[in-house]
Amino acid sequence: MFTGIIEECGKIVGIRPLGTRGKTVEVRAKAVLEDLKVGSSIAVNGVCLTTIRFGKQTFFTELSTETVRRTTFSKMSVGTPVNLERPMSAQARFGGHIVQGHIDTVGRFVGAAALKDSWMYAFEVPIEFLPLAVFKGSIAIDGVSLTIAELETGPALQKRRVFRITIAIIPHTHDVTNFKTLKRGQGVNLEFDVVAKYVQQMLEKIRLPKAKSSRSAKVKLTVQSLRQMGF
Repeated sequence: MFTGIIEECGKIVGIRPLGTRGKTVEVRAKAVLEDLKVGSSIAVNGVCLTTIRFGKQTFFTELSTETVRRTTFSKMSVGTPVNLERPMSAQARFGGHIVQGHIDTVGRFVGAAALKDSWMYAFEVPIEFLPLAVFKGSIAIDGVSLTIAELETGPALQKRRVFRITIAIIPHTHDVTNFKTLKRGQGVNLEFDVVAKYVQQMLEKIRLPKAKSSRSAKVKLTVQSLRQMGF
């Protein structure tokens, strides 16, 4: 498990094909190599990966076909900067929010506006993920724990089957992550709050019993009926 607090920005220095559409990726890093071991988990741009070997300046990891298909690794190339985070240790402070490293979808960076003390970054997201996006809720973008500051769902966006989120980036986050290198139209890995995903699944399972009359009938609550509704 991760918290979305990026430790350093590394760089992809090698990509080789693996199997059908998988990849073996070599990443140059420094801080995250301090206690890295073979088999250690590490989040690369928000994707939970496993270290298969490492050296003094780089580590190697393997990506399955499924991981490549669901993430921005499908379009990554040598030289791409990537956000790196080791798993949270038991004695560490919980700085961000619960980040699993399981990417839900790929969003698209659409622009940024510089303010006096921060930057506002906007991203477009496939419309089917709208139930998981909450104003002032948490989201991990390329592995960075962030807060949704604005949520737009206008007719023009809905027609294109997307919605737009805007997040605020403070100078420190801007300096230590790959956000300063994002280009308009570039894809980003998105992971929505795991709590929101569980709540959505529970609500989808609830089926309220149909009343005989919409005006006068009353639903009798029993242990059995509550269980049927998902409680």
